[in-house]
Amino acid sequence: MLSNMTMGQYYPVDSPIHRLDPRTKLLLTIALIVAVFLVKTLAGYLLILGFIYLAARLARIPFRMLLKGLKPLRLIVLFTFVLNLFFTAGEQVLLEIWVIRMTREGLRQAVFYSLRLVFLVLGTSLLTLTTSPVALSDAIELLLSPLKRIHFPAHELAMMMTIALRFIPTLLDETDKIMKAQMARGADFESGNLISRARAMVPLLVPLFVSAFRRAGDLAMAMESRCYHGGEGRTRFRVLKFTRADLAAAGAMLLLLALVVLERIYL
Repeated sequence: MLSNMTMGQYYPVDSPIHRLDPRTKLLLTIALIVAVFLVKTLAGYLLILGFIYLAARLARIPFRMLLKGLKPLRLIVLFTFVLNLFFTAGEQVLLEIWVIRMTREGLRQAVFYSLRLVFLVLGTSLLTLTTSPVALSDAIELLLSPLKRIHFPAHELAMMMTIALRFIPTLLDETDKIMKAQMARGADFESGNLISRARAMVPLLVPLFVSAFRRAGDLAMAMESRCYHGGEGRTRFRVLKFTRADLAAAGAMLLLLALVVLERIYL
């Protein structure tokens, strides 16, 4: 299950999406999140799904790879669906058994909230799969650079966010290795009820935290040995520049937002 996590991983291929400015991709991802929260009908969600599918094709990323990243979150999506299905008040009752009550409004909200969570994961996964951690760090820093006038640590914040994002697949791989090592010694992580599985996961936490702190110490030592002292006086080997492709991508996103707004008004 842990090997299916795609968020935080980079898929190195040459594509029009990979060649976009990372600032453009970051802003477009934020705009996509806004569009997801504006949608109120199934037609709007189909529109966003088509946009994400087209972007994945242009990025030369198999759409199955994006969908595979949803597997570790299926329990969260299922919990969101059930919670909204049975605990949303409404007038049109579809099913009522003892204290269990399902309404039409609850069903609609459960479907929409679950789809919203799915599209948020697909959009952010597409960003990390097409943008290297270094480029993403530069994009975050440059977008936050106007805040340096009020002494906001833009570089340090961008560095922390990038390191945290980069360590997601690393920690997942480490967790998978620890699980396989303990399963080889007789540990059981799959049988039993939910509480039993949660208790079985407790022995994973100690070696995982030890490994995480060890990696953090090695990273800090490596940065100090390379005379890293924050963003003061730092230069870049590759200077980011906007191109016509970035304008075309921005235009496509503006078109999507316009269609979503029209769908929200008229449908």
